[in-house]
Amino acid sequence: MHAWPAHPKRRAIWRDLAIMLIVTTLAACSMPRKNAATVRSPYRVIGYDKAMGSEIPPGDVDRIDVLIFAFARVLQGYVVLDPPVQRRLSQLVALQQRHPHLKVVLSVGGWKAGGFSEAAATVDSRARFADSAVQLMVANHADGLDIDWEYPGHHESGIVSNVEDRVNFTLLLQELRRALDRAGNVDGHHGADHYTLSIAAADGPFVSDIDIAAAAASLDWFNLMTYDFVNSMTPFTGHHSGLNDSTTAPTDARSTDKAVRQFLAAGVPARKLVIGAAFYGREFAEVSAGNNGLYQSYGHYQGEHPWPQLKADFINQNGFVRHWDAKAQAPYLWNATTHHFISYDDAQSLAAKANYVKAHQLGGIMYWEQGEDPQGELLDAIWRGLQ
Repeated sequence: MHAWPAHPKRRAIWRDLAIMLIVTTLAACSMPRKNAATVRSPYRVIGYDKAMGSEIPPGDVDRIDVLIFAFARVLQGYVVLDPPVQRRLSQLVALQQRHPHLKVVLSVGGWKAGGFSEAAATVDSRARFADSAVQLMVANHADGLDIDWEYPGHHESGIVSNVEDRVNFTLLLQELRRALDRAGNVDGHHGADHYTLSIAAADGPFVSDIDIAAAAASLDWFNLMTYDFVNSMTPFTGHHSGLNDSTTAPTDARSTDKAVRQFLAAGVPARKLVIGAAFYGREFAEVSAGNNGLYQSYGHYQGEHPWPQLKADFINQNGFVRHWDAKAQAPYLWNATTHHFISYDDAQSLAAKANYVKAHQLGGIMYWEQGEDPQGELLDAIWRGLQ
């Protein structure tokens, strides 16, 4: 121990310093500590949530910036929500009471969801679509809209399309932006707190009928669906959510990097690009044995598997062996006995995507879908990678 100074003035000075130190220490202890959940990264974590999803653990909610509820649908030109679906949206909005950082966005459409081409066709139909969508969003206390039209000018999913979709889609987005701003001016959602507008967008030939630069002017961000690059409609296997081209990939193979470069070249600011991650895998059967089944022809498409099932039944299980493609920065599974091939995302590939987002100063990472990662393992990988 150190002896207390004997001089009265020195004694008083030391006493005052000691008191100040104690007060400062107590004040610091009483202040709430900033943890990883309260310090927000400049890169957003955006997740889609289906109508029948399970409860989201609080720790996972802390890692999410935007939850996009899927889906509202187009009915006779109006945007509507069925009652069971609406209850799920209410559950997501209620999360904001304990997680005020969270934004909840209402998505309209989805694969095989029609009515868009018709709704975008005229001035009146665009106004009807936009007004009904915004009214529905406001009534449900959501923070924005996401349009998932798959895809303007395309009918692969069985929906109506026509040659005017390219122009009309731009006009529809402009009408939505105006309607959102009008609503925001009425209820105080403006500036940094304005109602947001985004779209789910594919890449390559699937955006041939979108004027990307014109759309960007109306949008807060693009949710790039950089997954499903290979599926039941492609003639070969491959990385369905790969970051880069594989060494053995054909020249027309799609990748996340190609998608980003396509949108940047079209004039979209990097911060408006949010790349996609898959919380599920795609399995192919009767696959040719070359290159461990990677980018090979196959007999039939076997189906999708959510992350928990991939872990329990496939990853280094039941004859499936995990491989890592260092060029593509993507994992895959090959069963040499059954000739089955599975492509998927995991913590390693998601970390690579997060590094890519930061290196290119993009907007963040979006994933499909919340219910397919119930323990939050893949979400945690995204969140940690973007810090």
